[in-house]
Amino acid sequence: MVRVSCPSDCEYLESNSDYQQKRIGDRFALDRRAFYQDLFALGGDKAAGFFNLVEVVTFTYFQGRHDGQDGEVIAAIQALRRSVSPLHVPGGPQPVFAEHLKKEYELFLKQQPQHGVDASLAVDVLDRAMKFVEGFSGGGLQSQRFLNGLIGYIKSHHPDVAAHLTRHADAGGRVVVPGTFPMPSAGPMPGAMPPHEHGPHCEHHQHGPGHRH
Repeated sequence: MVRVSCPSDCEYLESNSDYQQKRIGDRFALDRRAFYQDLFALGGDKAAGFFNLVEVVTFTYFQGRHDGQDGEVIAAIQALRRSVSPLHVPGGPQPVFAEHLKKEYELFLKQQPQHGVDASLAVDVLDRAMKFVEGFSGGGLQSQRFLNGLIGYIKSHHPDVAAHLTRHADAGGRVVVPGTFPMPSAGPMPGAMPPHEHGPHCEHHQHGPGHRH
């Protein structure tokens, strides 16, 4: 789609997109877990749920498109940040996805105000979200790495949720509930060693007397 103007129904484009999304989605799962740990430390379930809403809306909007770019997501997060900031700075006309994300967030607040976050926390979450998206994207003007990672992660790690969100989008429904697919806990990263107690059979006893744990 960047170098060659492929039609959207090209069979080679479809298969290549699926492959790229699966490959990048596996890496995205690790980075996403680390990011959610930061969110839980920042503001608990509400902070994590706020970004989860952004993920769900982003997946639903872009999952059937091949021309979406990470810049659209970044611009939407920036626009949402301006709208929730206590020091609101009026902006010009918003890109299409930015308007979509804002409307979904406002509808969510109307339907489930108990899950809303205060302005200060919302700004902090969105600031971190922009850094996360930009960091994973890689900074290219036409990068799709974040979108491919997010979409590939949900499709490969949560296929039932992906199918549900796709049907929901095709039916013209609105996605307003965070936590639609699992948020990582604030526990250890995958592959982390479990807590260890040194005992008489511990291999660490093979070290000399000068060894310190």
